[in-house]
Amino acid sequence: MSRRESEHTDLPIPNGWFAVSFSKDLLEGEVKRIHYFDEDLVLFRGRSGRPYVLDAYCPHLGAHLAEGGRVLAETVRCPFHGWQFDGASGECVEIPYCKRIPPRAQVRKWDVVERDCMIFVWHHAEGKPPSWEVPEIPELSDPEWMAPRYFDFQVPVHQQDMHENNLDPVHFQFVHGMAEFPRDSEIQYGEGGRFMRVQHTSQQETPVGSFRMTLIRDSWGMGLSAVRTTGIPNAGLLMFSSTTAIDAHHTHSRWVLTATRNMADLAG
Repeated sequence: MSRRESEHTDLPIPNGWFAVSFSKDLLEGEVKRIHYFDEDLVLFRGRSGRPYVLDAYCPHLGAHLAEGGRVLAETVRCPFHGWQFDGASGECVEIPYCKRIPPRAQVRKWDVVERDCMIFVWHHAEGKPPSWEVPEIPELSDPEWMAPRYFDFQVPVHQQDMHENNLDPVHFQFVHGMAEFPRDSEIQYGEGGRFMRVQHTSQQETPVGSFRMTLIRDSWGMGLSAVRTTGIPNAGLLMFSSTTAIDAHHTHSRWVLTATRNMADLAG
């Protein structure tokens, strides 16, 4: 065993809101198998357009609801014996060959919010309900901003390792090619420590000239982050991201990027 492994302390999966899909990747009536928070889950979009997430396995004989499962109205139907589970409650609402539905015929439902081009799920280690809201990112619905671009990738690290990158300004110069790394940081906290804003200002060279640029990074919990770049007159850049634990050792990061329309040719 390496020294890194022997001296490493395993961290739990954090609480909060975390993306499990881009909105664009889940069509009406579509059913998907997903795995997050070290749990097998089923994601589907009802006929109303609302997304739902349930535990994956049917309580009858354990079939995976995403492996051949079908959306009927706001339910997902088990592919094995046709039991239907309501997306909003997780309760079985129909057994085609049985008039009486057993009271234990249900699966765990997860709180879901669709916002900012993503589908978010609330995770809490003790099963407590959501205690805060996913923020609205106004640029993503502003007609003066470009249609967003999407990126996602998986990294074999704990989610906290990804989040701590927000407090490492030195790597901006060596990894991201900034002319200099920001030397002075302003840090603010809010919402009882749940929200954090970190600002760095430095001189940067751009295709339209040299400017004093400010990087503003807002974070909500350990899963959500908005990075805004200001300093070029009448122009702006935004990256909104969600970092989600697949399990304690693997993380899935999703990025939504956009810029003001007057930057379209430069941003690409």
